[in-house]
Amino acid sequence: MNSEIKHLKPLKETLGPKGWIEDKEVIEPYLEEERGLFRGESSLLLRPQNTEEVSKILKICNEYNIKVVPQGGRTGLCGGTIPSENGQEVMVSLERMNNIKEFNEDNFTITVEAGCILNNIQNIVDEKKFLFPLSLASEGSCTIGGNLSTNAGGINVLRYGMARDLVLGIEVVLANGEVWNNLTSLRKDNRGYDLKQLFIGSEGTLGIITSAVLKLFPAPRHIETALFAIPNTDAAIELFGLARNASADLLNAYELVSRIGMEMVIKHVPGAKEPIKDKYKWYILIEFSSSSKSNLRKQIEDLFELALSKNIVLDGVIAESSQQRKELWVLRDGLNEAQKPEGGSIKHDISVPINNVSKFIDSASKCVEKFIPQSRVVVFGHIGDGNIHFNISQPLKQDKKEFLSKWTDVNKLVFDIVKNLDGSFSAEHGIGKLKKEELKTYNPEIEINLMKSIKSTFDPKNILNPGKVL
Repeated sequence: MNSEIKHLKPLKETLGPKGWIEDKEVIEPYLEEERGLFRGESSLLLRPQNTEEVSKILKICNEYNIKVVPQGGRTGLCGGTIPSENGQEVMVSLERMNNIKEFNEDNFTITVEAGCILNNIQNIVDEKKFLFPLSLASEGSCTIGGNLSTNAGGINVLRYGMARDLVLGIEVVLANGEVWNNLTSLRKDNRGYDLKQLFIGSEGTLGIITSAVLKLFPAPRHIETALFAIPNTDAAIELFGLARNASADLLNAYELVSRIGMEMVIKHVPGAKEPIKDKYKWYILIEFSSSSKSNLRKQIEDLFELALSKNIVLDGVIAESSQQRKELWVLRDGLNEAQKPEGGSIKHDISVPINNVSKFIDSASKCVEKFIPQSRVVVFGHIGDGNIHFNISQPLKQDKKEFLSKWTDVNKLVFDIVKNLDGSFSAEHGIGKLKKEELKTYNPEIEINLMKSIKSTFDPKNILNPGKVL
């Protein structure tokens, strides 16, 4: 940071000795994306403890044109929290800002700081017999600020929506250090533009979210979980329609799992068990839940019998206990971790209209398998909302580096199919560094120009997370 080094002193003085770190060993984990796809350089990590300190940081950085990389739990998969390789940026971690500001039972809201771990919020809410439905694999380490900045999805989008649907108000520090306090708990507010939605999903390029008012829901009193074996992906779509009708719209999770993915989980994840005696190519993990007295057990049993009679389902198991429910979810939740020991993996987070899901899986699988013979296509995801994680594990005897060198070519094959099926190349993981070129390629020019215009309005000096998204 040769050109900015003389301006780091006011940042340190503003935060005090506990608010910044220069130790290279301590900073190291903040410099690399968890899959190792991106690594940057920075000589200073700032750790503010409140909104006022974030404001002071950005005022100084805006004045001296110091670039800033905001960070949450650093669990993103697109390099959105990684500094550039030139070392000309400071990192701002909100991990010390982890307070619960208010719990309002009457309003069904909780107000939290951005550095709160998602799982901690879930546990606090659960103890009070409420539900905060945002749930994803990294919930034990991701932060709510990061979840909002990327508009996180997860397993409950089908019923409760994306992260942006779970927020009533936010507090944001703008690039010039001004604080916009919009910590409202209003459910209806039509006073002009809904500005908070610009910041949610902007990956820290427009402002730094420091607090949020989150929606809560009644805690489910009854949960029924099942794993059904199905003959093909067409059956998954047909079963989805039956499930929604059978549950009176109490369906909160509908997850596709392929046999090859399940075998990886059983092989590599402790506690994973073979769920059904016979082996099938495709499975659906399905869950109904209700906060009232509903006979969900009968509903899921009736669904099973109906689907069997129509040959939509071949076999299945319904959880008989909370432990069995956990064991079924391990088969889905363990998929990300289980792929790592299998070598290189080219990953895609796409979405298509639900009626095109089966077409996408069939077309993309054939295309990739032809391009990389003996590659292992691992398909899973939130099929009920059209979001598919389409991952390709390297052939068993192929060199990892050689395999990963084909990432760009594979992306084009997959994303061209997505575009032709009216889908999106980024469903829930964001853009970051990884997908900037795809954004230019697949989004209309007018959208890119509008984004650039918004960016220049909120951050005219381009100090906030430069090189990300745009």
